Amino acid sequence: MSRVQLFLLLPWIAFFFSCTESNPLISSINPRIGLMGEILTILGEHFGDERDESYVTIAGISPTSSSYIEWTDTRILVRIPEFGDSGLVYVYRDNIKSNAALFSNRATMPQTIQGEHITIGPNISSVDPQSGAVGASVIIQGSGFGTSREGGGVFFAWDAESSSSTPAEVSGPESVEVAETEFGYELWTEREIRVRIPDGAISGNLSVHTPRGNARPVFFDITGKPGSTTYKDKRSYAISYSVDIQVHEASEPNSLYLWLPRPVSSASQRNVQSFSRTMEPFVENYRGASLFQMQNVQAGANTGITLSYLVEVYGVETDVRPQSIRLSGTGSSPVHAAYTVPTPLIPSDDPQIKEKSATLTGREQNPYIRAQRIYRYLLDEGGIQWDMLEGGALEALETKQADPYMTALLFCALARASGIPAIPVAGVLLDRSRQFSRHFWAEFWVEGFGWVPVDPVLGSGAAPDSFILRADRANYYFGNLDNQRIIFSRGFTTLSQMDPRGRVAIRNRDYALQNLWEEAVGGLESYSSLWSDVTINGVYFQ
Repeated sequence: MSRVQLFLLLPWIAFFFSCTESNPLISSINPRIGLMGEILTILGEHFGDERDESYVTIAGISPTSSSYIEWTDTRILVRIPEFGDSGLVYVYRDNIKSNAALFSNRATMPQTIQGEHITIGPNISSVDPQSGAVGASVIIQGSGFGTSREGGGVFFAWDAESSSSTPAEVSGPESVEVAETEFGYELWTEREIRVRIPDGAISGNLSVHTPRGNARPVFFDITGKPGSTTYKDKRSYAISYSVDIQVHEASEPNSLYLWLPRPVSSASQRNVQSFSRTMEPFVENYRGASLFQMQNVQAGANTGITLSYLVEVYGVETDVRPQSIRLSGTGSSPVHAAYTVPTPLIPSDDPQIKEKSATLTGREQNPYIRAQRIYRYLLDEGGIQWDMLEGGALEALETKQADPYMTALLFCALARASGIPAIPVAGVLLDRSRQFSRHFWAEFWVEGFGWVPVDPVLGSGAAPDSFILRADRANYYFGNLDNQRIIFSRGFTTLSQMDPRGRVAIRNRDYALQNLWEEAVGGLESYSSLWSDVTINGVYFQ
């Protein structure tokens, strides 16, 4: 290139870089816990040299113009406005939003309990350690916890991004329970509880809930997380589904057991409420399913069960810093031990799976980057389509053709073969016509961060005809998830028969992954069942 050509090119290079400014990025805030009227210092980059139309929000509240003391490209000083318990801090520049930082209101923050308190309900006397990363073990000591959990739980603070229409007084943080999926409960006695910090937890209240009452909360600090997770754009769904039974031949005594899956409670799917049901369950919410029993049904009888639920679903956006992921000790957690083993559906020990996984990941040790390479392989060569095919993970690898079910299993098999904990997720997807379709995707676990969602099917562009795909779908669906779905199972749910002589029925590729759906016992010789699809009765935006 001549000097004249270079001289002519320089202005265009300068123009290009001027048009690709980076998003505002918060690196830290100080103080993290403060009071209304104090000065909040926000450090980071790309805030802009002057405020102009830029602004800050704290728990959804924007300070007045007179509250801003200093605004530079790397530092903002602003007086804290009045707000609720806690909230997320964002910097907006040219309508581009930064990452989030959590700020807590000292005036409403619980105080650490000191000394013994005699109460009827549970009481927390100490928490050790008082800070930690997602997945870390925590010992809670006190009294009145009960000799077993018995419907109780340990809850950590959780928060979602508030919409501009949400009143400040109702936009404060909520809580997320320690998760069975993450083997979160290790010990529960009258005076000591050992748990693991759940996915979605943020710094804030930690409390123990029991049938005898709730303990006074204490502050727990979430630290060492190599990135952030944002829950946003809440939707509430009113849904229903049913099973109809027609009995052909029967004599007494007999029983028919039905395991109906219920929507999962998780960090992104919350406040699952039973709206109505035509029959009371025999066992409520056993491993994610409600067990119903029909006794001594008569030949010719027509019966059934209809369930309705109200479910809150959030979109999920993750921002992971791969270079900050701790690589040492990642194989020692119970999540790693449970979700890297091969299973009949996830044959991660198959030679073909192991060879392909090794080829894709090479010498890379970072689990996030490994998972990203597997995801990209599925998009580029997975032959993903929406229409249903026959087979599982191995058939998908061999034929390079896969539907959502096969794709989710193949991602998990390749991830587990690479030492990455991964689980398939089953549920339903809502399209533009407000119809639900069965769908499958996956999640993988990053120690110290939590679960990261992946949907290779939507990322590849395969979807129902009436589903509106994102323009950035390939990048978006690695680490992020929309709010147009309801989850019925995370991982594969193993249920136990009620009678070893019972005759079971299994429903493959349905909206939940579980080994039992029906069991006929005794003189129930012949019957037919019709399981409906999930239907939507209402969608509420907030």
